[in-house]
Amino acid sequence: MTAEIGHFALILAFLTAIVQGTLPMIGAHRGNVAWMALARPASVAQLLFVTIAFSALMYGFVVSDFSIKNVADNSNSAMPMLYKVSSTWGSHEGSLVLWVLILALFGAIVAVSGGNLPPSLRTRVLGVQAWIAVGFLSFSLLTSNPFLRLNPAPLDGRSLNPLLQDLGMAYHPPFLYVGYVGFSMAFSFAVAALIEGRVDAAWARWVRPWTLAAWSFLTLGIAMGSWWAYYELGWGGFWFWDPVENSSFMPWLAGTALLHSAIVCEKRNTLKSWTILLAIVTFSLSLLGTFLVRSGVLTSVHAFATDPARGAYILGFLILVVGGSLTLYAIRAPLLKAGGLFAPISREGALVLNNLLLTTACATVFLGTLYPLFLDAIGGGKVSVGPPYFNATFGPIMIPVIAVAAIGPLMPWKRADLAGVLGRLKLALGGAMLIAAVVWYLVGGTAPWAPLGLGLAAWLFAGSLIEWAERVKLFRLPLAKSWNRARHLPRSAYGMTMAHCGVALVLAGIIGSQAWQVESVRLMAPGDSVEMAGYSFTFRGVRKLQGPNYSIDRGEFEITRDGVPVTRLYPEKRFYPVQQMPTTEAAIHTTWIGDLYVAIDESRAAAGEGDGAWSVRLYFNPLIPWIWLGAVVMMLGGLVSLSDRRLRVGAPRRKRSAVSEQPSPPEQPDPQAA
Repeated sequence: MTAEIGHFALILAFLTAIVQGTLPMIGAHRGNVAWMALARPASVAQLLFVTIAFSALMYGFVVSDFSIKNVADNSNSAMPMLYKVSSTWGSHEGSLVLWVLILALFGAIVAVSGGNLPPSLRTRVLGVQAWIAVGFLSFSLLTSNPFLRLNPAPLDGRSLNPLLQDLGMAYHPPFLYVGYVGFSMAFSFAVAALIEGRVDAAWARWVRPWTLAAWSFLTLGIAMGSWWAYYELGWGGFWFWDPVENSSFMPWLAGTALLHSAIVCEKRNTLKSWTILLAIVTFSLSLLGTFLVRSGVLTSVHAFATDPARGAYILGFLILVVGGSLTLYAIRAPLLKAGGLFAPISREGALVLNNLLLTTACATVFLGTLYPLFLDAIGGGKVSVGPPYFNATFGPIMIPVIAVAAIGPLMPWKRADLAGVLGRLKLALGGAMLIAAVVWYLVGGTAPWAPLGLGLAAWLFAGSLIEWAERVKLFRLPLAKSWNRARHLPRSAYGMTMAHCGVALVLAGIIGSQAWQVESVRLMAPGDSVEMAGYSFTFRGVRKLQGPNYSIDRGEFEITRDGVPVTRLYPEKRFYPVQQMPTTEAAIHTTWIGDLYVAIDESRAAAGEGDGAWSVRLYFNPLIPWIWLGAVVMMLGGLVSLSDRRLRVGAPRRKRSAVSEQPSPPEQPDPQAA
C-alpha cells in the first residue's frame, strides 16, 4: 500500500504544479490578487506531496519491499542500511523524485520567506518553478514511474551497482542536485524578470543568494565525485574529462560567471541583459547534464538508463525550456534599460573580463563534450576527445582568469588606476616569483610549466590576502583599529577571500599531481619491496575476509622512509556475488605534501606468473590533497557569503513616485562590499 500512496502523492504533486503554474500566472497578468495568492499555498502543498512520495519510496528500500520494481532492481537484503537508503536516489527513477523534492523545497522557501519580493515577481517566479516541476513530474510519471509493482515479487533484489555502494557516492548526488536545482531558482527569477520587463539592483540581490547556494553545493558535489573516482576506481587520478564529469562542470563554470555578473548588476545596475542570459544558460546546462546521463547516449557508471523513450522525452523538455526561454529573452531583453557606465580599467571591467573568459572556457568544454556525440549521431563515426584537447584549450584560458582574480577585487568601481593596483600587489608578485624560482631549482626542467603554475597559484593566494589586508588597513592603522574594521567587514568580503584562496589551493594541487606524479605498476609477491619517490613499499600478502554483501581480498603494505616506518596500507579487491562484479578500494596515506596510494588489481598465481603474486599499482601524488582542501574552502567561502545579512534580508522595496514610474536609481555601492 505504501507504493500506491507514493504514486498517488506524485500525481497530486503534478496536478498541484499545474495549478501553481497557471492560475497565479494569469492572476499576475490581470492583477488579480486572489489568484496570485494561490501560488504560496500551492508551493507548500506541492512540497508536502513530493515529500510523501519520496518517503514512501525510501520506506520501500529500507524494508526491502521487492514487489516494487525499482527496489528489486537497485537493492538487496544483504546491503548495509546506509546503501539501502542511498539506493533511493541511486536509481534513475528515485533520483528524479529527489530532484523534484529539492525543487519543491526551494519553491516553498521562496513562498514562505519571500515576503520582501514584489507580489507579482514572487508569483511569476513560483509559476516558472511550477512548470519546471511539471516537466520533471510528468517525466517521472509517464516514463520513469518509481512505484511500478512486480508480480510475483522476487525473493531478493539485484542490488545497487557495487561502484555506488560507497560513502562518497551516497552523499555526492544530493549535493549535486541541490546545485542543479539552485540554478533553477536563478532561471525562474530571470524568466519572471523578463516577463515583468524590470531588472534592477534589487532583483540582482534577490538572485545572488540562490546562485551562491547553488554554486557552493555544486562545488562540494563535484569535489566529492572527484574524490570518489580517485580512491574507488584505483587509477590514481581525480579527473578524466569524462562527458558525465563535464556535464556537472559546465554549469559550475557558467554559474561562477553568473555569480560575478550578478555582483555588477547589483552594485552598478548594469550588465542586466547579460546576467539574465547567464541565468538561462546556467540552468540550461544543468538540464543538458540531465539529458546526457538519462538519454542512453553515454555509457558510464554515472549514467542512468538506456530507454530511448526517456531520452526523447527529456530532449523534448530541454528544447522546450531552452528554446522558450531564449525566445523570450530575444523579445524582451532589448527593452531592458542600460545601467551605469564604467571604464574598461575598473572593477566592472575586471568582472566583465572574468565573465568572458569563464564563458569561453565553458564553451570549449561544451564543444569537446558534445562534438563526438554529434558526429556519431550524423553518421560521421566515433571519435574520442580526451584530456589532450581539454588541457590544450581549457588550461590556457584559465591562466588570465586566475591572474585577474587577484587584481579585480582591489580595483574601485567605475574607474581604476591599474599601475596603482599592481603596486599594491608587489608583495604578491614577489612571492609568486620566489616560489616559482624555488620550485624550478628543486625540480629542474622536468615540467617547465609547473613552477609557473605554482607561482600563479601563489599570486592568487597572496593577492587575496593582500586585498583583505587593504580592507582592514593592516599595518597602516593600530592593530586594535584594524581588528575593529575586520570585525565589521561584510561576511561576503570574507567569503570572497576564502573562495579565491580555495581556487589557489585547487590550482596548486592540480599542478603538483599532474607534473610530478610517480607511478609504478608491477607484479609483487609477498615479501617483495619497491623503492619509489624516496619510500619503500613492502608487500606483506593478502588475506581473505567477508563483508556484509561482498567478499574481500585485503592486501597489506608496509611503508618506510630511510628505514623508519611511515604507515601500513590495506588496499582491497572486493567481489559482489549478486552482480558478479569486482571493485577496487585503494588505500591512501595523506600528508600535507602528497598522497601515498596503493591499489591491488588481481592475483596472477592462477596464470602461472608467480606464486601469490598480485598486480599492484603504486603512486606518489604530490599536493593532490590540496585539491579537495581547496574545494572545501571554496564551498565554505560561498556559505560564509550566503550568511551575509544583506543577502538574507534582501534588498529594500522601492517606493514608486507619483511623479515618475521610472525605475529607482541604483543603490549607492558600499565601499566595503565585495
